[in-house]
Amino acid sequence: MTMNKLTQTSSKLLTAFIYVRFLCLNNSFKSLTLVAAQAQAVQVKVGVVLDKESMEGKIGLSSINMAISDFYAAHPQFKTRIFLHVRDVKQHDILMPSAAALDLVKNEQVAAIIGPQTSAEAQFIANLGEKSRVPIISYSLTSHFLSPLQNPYFIRATQDESTQVQPISALMQAFGWREVVPIFVADEYSGGIIPLLAEVLLEVGIRVPYKSVIPSAATDDRIEAELYRLKSMSTRVFLVHMEASIGSRLFLKAKEINMLDEDYVWIVTNTMANVLESLDLPVIQSMQGVLGMKTYVPKTKELENFTDRWQRKFQQENPAVLNARMNVHGLWAYDATIALARAVEEVGVTNFTFQSANNAASLSTDISDIRVSRFGSQLLQAILRLKFVSLSGNFVLVDGQLKSSTFKLINVVGNGGEDIGYWMSSSGFVKEPASANNSVNNTSNIVLKSIRWPGNSKSVPKGWVVSPNGKKLRIGVPIKNGFLQFVKVTQDPNTNITEVTGYCIDIFDAVMSKLPYLVHYEYIPFGEHGGQPSYDTLVNQVYQKKFDAVVGDVTIRANRVLNVDFTFPYTESGVVMIVPTKGNNRIRAWLFIKPLTWNLWVTTFCSFIFIAFVVWVLEHRINEDFRGPPGHQVGTSLYYSFSTMVFSHSFSVFSNLTRFVVIIWVFVVLILIQSYTASLASLLTVEQLQPTIRDVKELIRSGETVGYQQGSFVKQLLIQMGFNGSKLKSYNATHYLDELMTKGTEGGGISAAFDELPYVKVFLAEYCSKYTMVPPTYKADGFGFVFPKGSPLGLDVSHKVLTVTEGEEMITIENKWCKKNNCPDSNASLSSNSLGLESFWGLFTIAVAAAMFALIISLANFFKEHRNIWSNQSSSVWSRIRTLFRIYDQRNLSSHTFRKSEQRDQSSLGTLSNSPCLQSPSSYWNNSERGFSKFEGQSTPSSENIDPNSSGIETPEGTAKC
Repeated sequence: MTMNKLTQTSSKLLTAFIYVRFLCLNNSFKSLTLVAAQAQAVQVKVGVVLDKESMEGKIGLSSINMAISDFYAAHPQFKTRIFLHVRDVKQHDILMPSAAALDLVKNEQVAAIIGPQTSAEAQFIANLGEKSRVPIISYSLTSHFLSPLQNPYFIRATQDESTQVQPISALMQAFGWREVVPIFVADEYSGGIIPLLAEVLLEVGIRVPYKSVIPSAATDDRIEAELYRLKSMSTRVFLVHMEASIGSRLFLKAKEINMLDEDYVWIVTNTMANVLESLDLPVIQSMQGVLGMKTYVPKTKELENFTDRWQRKFQQENPAVLNARMNVHGLWAYDATIALARAVEEVGVTNFTFQSANNAASLSTDISDIRVSRFGSQLLQAILRLKFVSLSGNFVLVDGQLKSSTFKLINVVGNGGEDIGYWMSSSGFVKEPASANNSVNNTSNIVLKSIRWPGNSKSVPKGWVVSPNGKKLRIGVPIKNGFLQFVKVTQDPNTNITEVTGYCIDIFDAVMSKLPYLVHYEYIPFGEHGGQPSYDTLVNQVYQKKFDAVVGDVTIRANRVLNVDFTFPYTESGVVMIVPTKGNNRIRAWLFIKPLTWNLWVTTFCSFIFIAFVVWVLEHRINEDFRGPPGHQVGTSLYYSFSTMVFSHSFSVFSNLTRFVVIIWVFVVLILIQSYTASLASLLTVEQLQPTIRDVKELIRSGETVGYQQGSFVKQLLIQMGFNGSKLKSYNATHYLDELMTKGTEGGGISAAFDELPYVKVFLAEYCSKYTMVPPTYKADGFGFVFPKGSPLGLDVSHKVLTVTEGEEMITIENKWCKKNNCPDSNASLSSNSLGLESFWGLFTIAVAAAMFALIISLANFFKEHRNIWSNQSSSVWSRIRTLFRIYDQRNLSSHTFRKSEQRDQSSLGTLSNSPCLQSPSSYWNNSERGFSKFEGQSTPSSENIDPNSSGIETPEGTAKC
């Protein structure tokens, strides 16, 4: 049994040994095959220019070597192999990289060059590549000034730094920061995006009050001095755009002088954020709370695998460097090398030879006889056409450089940067790129993770401080001689303490108390020669930085906003004219005609005449009340029409058409009377004080003297209106203005005054019985508080002004300082309350239309009834017309009104029933219907009393005429 087990075990061991031996032989065969393939492959020289002593250079070279190893291990069948020629140069030394690149092109005749690291070295090398047709591939240059469009043989396997301008602008808008100070190095490449950034920020209302420029060779003392300058400013938002070598020194010094405490905001561009992993730990510790705009690289398994392998390899090659981590520049170096290897294989040239451009064969470093690569243009086009999935994302070159629409916002916390959000061109800021499709690009609704700000603060800094040196703000106030309700400066002679009170002061104090932060300030009185100052001079004190702000009755004017900013106005605006008033009894005697305009009076009168005519036409053939002599008919018709004003039309009308017209007309009259009554009542309740002067042109034409308030802009306004400067007099108090107006021009005073509405209301509150305002109102923007141009405090105060003016606190302040004005509205004029035809033309149109409709129906029925007369062709037209008029003027005995009257007469007058003289309908209606005594006991008229020649109805012989 034991023997069998030993035999089985031996058999298994032998099988395993044979299998392992087979694998080893197979791997050896593959290795030999790979070595043979590599021996047969064509070596293509590629130059590398970088600083091997810098961390960026170490990471870049390590990534390039790994890219070559990984690429050809995955493609052993390729017929070309990249062979590196590395040139070690010092950063920021323009001569060494240029000489190295020239040596690689002329002496080594490389097919392409990878590098250099910095922008300052790249311009010459890019020009050299164009001259020699050798592609220059950069994995770290992002300067906006180095464009592949201007340098055809320069390939940027990175992003243009200008692509982060929009994310930075969106970040500023999202947090409400209104000012930012960029800090950059003083060379033509490092500050490439600053002008573009300033322009974009200005479009969204964000100012750049100062640009901090630091020399590239600046010492620590020079950096410290510049930081102290920034610390003395009120702006607390700083944008750092510089390489990590000098940026690290900047943050170490800023931390040392306490510029990374609360209230500060620091933002770094991707120039420094992309290499954050490569910075020393003390530098990262000094950057706690800093925000960074970093290039976004999607996380993949391939990236994680490469990072792990690179970490081990880099640690073996550089044992002295601890905790080195891969950054995006290292990934770009890897991707750029892979792209170059692909392009070299695609070109498939066995020998990248050079040819002389000027028939020169010298291999000296003289640039004048540089040779040209024969296949450089093919290699360039092959690189530009490449599209593949790389470690850093999709490798696609657009106009010779990588394009990306995504950035990652990081927050430096602990020993590195934490991802707090992403910015995408299509959706703005989001927490995760996966949520971008559901987001809307809205800078006011930023979606980010929790941020740890400088000073370990969790609240968003407002981005500025009221007083960087901790002193109180100096608020200038005018010393006034009059109108002290607005600003009043008093000084206690015993204590020399100055007290400032007034309407404007109370509003400013109320506004400042509404701010979400505490502001310490003091009022500083300002006057000229001990008197009231010119307000232009007072405003200019803010521009000259003698005052931090100005509070008082300062009007917002176009010439003033050129140098300073005003808050929203907190008073009414406008300049009006004040003139004395006079009573006018003659106007009140005829006040009853004022409620209606003349055109409405005339239209109403004509309408009454027209309705009287219509009623007569419709009624005179069937209604005895509208018959008789012509004068009687006219009087009756007019009386009936005008009596509708008081609804006392006692005559009865018989035609339905007449009733239809009268009903509509009575409705029109009702509306007119009610409107007239309301307008007249309004006029009677207002005391009509008439201004002595109604027109400004009248003042100018007659050469009257007018007044203006001392120190006010109104003087310039009057001169612009055409007033003679010698005819202008100033005043500084309400009682002085009253004295001047009382004297008049003849007595050495003024005939009128011009002032702003707030002052006019104060004046009229005291003297409303003597003076009044006269339109028009000239445009002005009201009182506002003055702040320096672009002051963030001014913007906050401006917003709070609206809160105060719209609240009840404003009413309390006004009641405190302004007397209640019980005067009647001086703008209420008689003419403005008169009702015009435009308010009633619809009613008149309806009434006229109804009357015309009734007339047409009545005439149509008449012509239809007597159409036989009109159709009689034996008579002339004029004869037929006269006949129709004669018939129309007679009674219509066939009307039901006359038939009814005849029946009632016969029943009531039995003894007269056989008489040939019948009673007229009107006698019946007038006596029976309207309450008169019945016609009784009448005897039949004798034949002797009848004139046989009188007109009447012919009867048979022996019968008397009626």
